[in-house]
Amino acid sequence: MPAPTATSKNSGSRHDMSVILVTGSYDHEIRFWEAWSGICSRTIARTGESGQVNRLAISPDKRLLAAAIHKKVNIYDIASSSSEHLITFEGHSRNVTSVSFHSEGKWLVTGSEDGTIKIWDLRSGHLHRTYDNGNAVNDVCVHPNQGELISCDQAGSIKQWDLSENICSHELTPAGKTPIRSISLALDGSCLVAGNNKGQCYVWKVNDESSGLPRFQAVTTFHAHNKYLTRCLLSPDAKCLATCSADTTVAIWSISSNYEFKLERSLIGHQRWVWDCAFSADSAYLVTASSDHTARLWEMASGETVRQYNGHHKGLYCLNHAPAKLPSQSILSLYFC
Repeated sequence: MPAPTATSKNSGSRHDMSVILVTGSYDHEIRFWEAWSGICSRTIARTGESGQVNRLAISPDKRLLAAAIHKKVNIYDIASSSSEHLITFEGHSRNVTSVSFHSEGKWLVTGSEDGTIKIWDLRSGHLHRTYDNGNAVNDVCVHPNQGELISCDQAGSIKQWDLSENICSHELTPAGKTPIRSISLALDGSCLVAGNNKGQCYVWKVNDESSGLPRFQAVTTFHAHNKYLTRCLLSPDAKCLATCSADTTVAIWSISSNYEFKLERSLIGHQRWVWDCAFSADSAYLVTASSDHTARLWEMASGETVRQYNGHHKGLYCLNHAPAKLPSQSILSLYFC
């Protein structure tokens, strides 16, 4: 087996790199990468397990990695060198499509093609609660207030779930029954973006329940890609949006104070579908995962590839990152959250 390698268009001195990228692939492997050097530092082979890795999430304390795999979710110790998982959450009857941690790290939220959203207790290892969405769930995110979930599904709906009342408190259907593929919520909860199978993006201003205004106030719609949209993601500073697509590109959209979205550039370099992306915490860099077997690190200011991560034997479907801050003298002042 050839050793994983990384290539770069930019040369520069190398630094001790504690930012770790994690990628999941159709080859069933999970790989950990040193973000600066591009070295693959650990591989979880998942011997004897079937199904590709659909989504990855890292706990707030950076100790645990959650991997959504077919009908289950495996929890791994990030600090360990073992390929064995610590816990497995089983209960979904179909593919698990989304996984995320509650901010305190006590709960794990999953969405599935079986039409349910489940909340798991990480302390006991047991299922805590199930919400019946009624249709295949494509994405779920936890609201920054930690009291609500927002989901999107294959039937074209976006729903807000109230965790205290255990109900669906709001529902949006921006494009009829056209499946909503991905959603992204601003870190302060003020803006929601959704992307559908036809490459269309929808944007809402999210108002406080006590404001007297609609909870979700539609502000704009725009066409992001001519082919299938796979992921949309707001940057941590909420100044730009990244959209990934089957057209092999990632589009970067600037966001004005009155929610006008302008195409700034297209990141071109991947050879096949781009499935997932993640911003650095300072919004200066973006990592992408593609069916061309690679992940790429892009500099947002130039639109250039800074690093390419090679080593998977099949297409990459998802990625995530364990944050750390580089030394101040580093050429790549990169840290993830």
